[in-house]
Amino acid sequence: MLSARADDLRDKQNQVKKGLKNATGALEESSSAFTAATKRLTAAQGKLALAQKALAKTQGELTAARVLDTQMQAKLVAAQAALAQAEADLAAGIEDVANKRDEISLVVAENFQKGDPRLLGLSAILHARDINDMGTQLHAVGNLMDQQADMLYELKAKQNQLTVQKGKVAAAKAIVAEQRQAAAVNLARKKALEEKAETNRAQVASFVAQRQAAASQARAARAVDLRKLQQLKKEDARIKRLILARAKQQSGNGFSGNSGGFLLPPVANSYITSPYGYRVHPIYGYYSLHDGDDFHAPCGVPERAAASGTVIEEYYSDVWGNRLFLDVGKVNGKNMTLIYNHISSYKARTGDKVKRGETIAYAGTTGWSTGCHLHFTVMINGNPVNPQNYM
Repeated sequence: MLSARADDLRDKQNQVKKGLKNATGALEESSSAFTAATKRLTAAQGKLALAQKALAKTQGELTAARVLDTQMQAKLVAAQAALAQAEADLAAGIEDVANKRDEISLVVAENFQKGDPRLLGLSAILHARDINDMGTQLHAVGNLMDQQADMLYELKAKQNQLTVQKGKVAAAKAIVAEQRQAAAVNLARKKALEEKAETNRAQVASFVAQRQAAASQARAARAVDLRKLQQLKKEDARIKRLILARAKQQSGNGFSGNSGGFLLPPVANSYITSPYGYRVHPIYGYYSLHDGDDFHAPCGVPERAAASGTVIEEYYSDVWGNRLFLDVGKVNGKNMTLIYNHISSYKARTGDKVKRGETIAYAGTTGWSTGCHLHFTVMINGNPVNPQNYM
């Protein structure tokens, strides 16, 4: 009778698996799609952050280059104005020197016509009527000679000023040339930075589009996964009810007494990496019950029967991977079923009776799992409870 019911249960379970496979495909592929979309989203966000950082840096450099360009243009304008003033002063100086030379040339011409002032002085002495007249004549000659000396001194001074002014013009031209060169270099850098900034903006826009696309894909994949997860949870709950209904028909009073220590840790020399309890789902973000203890269990490590009992079912779930249900009978009047998940391979099969501590399966990472471990669930009358209450 029990064998017939077990066969019927297996047939129903196979129908469920086939129906889900035909209707929705492999859930793990959907989960992989979500994982891949999430990775693309993370990558796009990383690239976007780098592109935004590069753009900000380029814009900062461009702003500095523009400020420097304004300053350099102002310096160039000032240098050009100084050059223009120096050139104007030089032109005026050249004109002054030319005028002074013309003036001296006229004096020389007059002297040539009138004679050498020094000879005129001698003539004044020789032709003076008296001593007073002689003094007057000599004074006039002296004034004329002083005037000529002043004119020559002034000409020399103006020529010296002209030389200085020519130096100022040369220096102003050098400054203008230097400012033009610096401005040209900065202008070229500014143009290069403008092109770089435009490239950075295009990259940012591209990565924004990639992020939006990846986010859309991730949302779609997440929606699919959540929908399929809810469907599988319903199917799993229905199968569990059938399994528990079968288990309840078994005879015997089972264990009575202190339940602490009733269960042996399912993995020898191990420890819990994630305990039973409510938490935020690490992938989907919703608050839910983590219905068992995750035990550290490298791939292939033996998993043992935590109590003596009968294997009532083993099958593959896209979410839980390879699973094994072990009915250990009644504990203080309530039915206890142990569930082993993410198994790599089985040693015990449906219908096998196993002893406490006996190897029934080997650790793996099948189903939705990021690495080899054992997700161990204890169910009392079909409801998950904290396994540590019985260890």
